[in-house]
Amino acid sequence: MVQFFRGHSGETEPSIQAETDRYIAIPGQALAYKLGQLKFLELRERAKEKLGAGYDVRGFHDEMLNGGALPLHVLDARTNEWIARVKMGKVKAGQ
Repeated sequence: MVQFFRGHSGETEPSIQAETDRYIAIPGQALAYKLGQLKFLELRERAKEKLGAGYDVRGFHDEMLNGGALPLHVLDARTNEWIARVKMGKVKAGQ
């Protein structure tokens, strides 16, 4: 892993060592980050599809990040609720 980091990143040696140690100590962390990223991208695409021209990326990110760290099923529900509020005109997409 250290060799891969050295060959494929611009990280410093202390950073490479710290990242390697973190992956060894907490192997599920990188997987959890990736699953969260994929879910967030899925929800963003859903909002774009449902809201069309009414979609605002800043409003979406504000709404999603404003809730803090949430389980993915809660973030999913939060997205659906936000989409519904935007469609009903209760909130502008950018708010």
